Amino acid sequence: MEIKKLDKETSDKISFIAFIVPEFARAYKMNMQDAYFYLKKYGGMDYLNECWWALHIDNPFWAVRDMYKVCRSNGGLR
Repeated sequence: MEIKKLDKETSDKISFIAFIVPEFARAYKMNMQDAYFYLKKYGGMDYLNECWWALHIDNPFWAVRDMYKVCRSNGGLR
């Protein structure tokens, strides 16, 4: 069986998403599972996947706030 190694960009993207989802959960007083499903339902995860590079160089506060704005504009109520 061949083991494939992730390229650096994919590894960095996964690391950032694994960091920012708990930050979002903490900021909006949600558990991590609820935060993930909320982000998934209201477009926050799509936004993360598309814009992670720009978000990861910003302050986590602003990245979480941007994710909130995306979810809010897609019907999220938190």
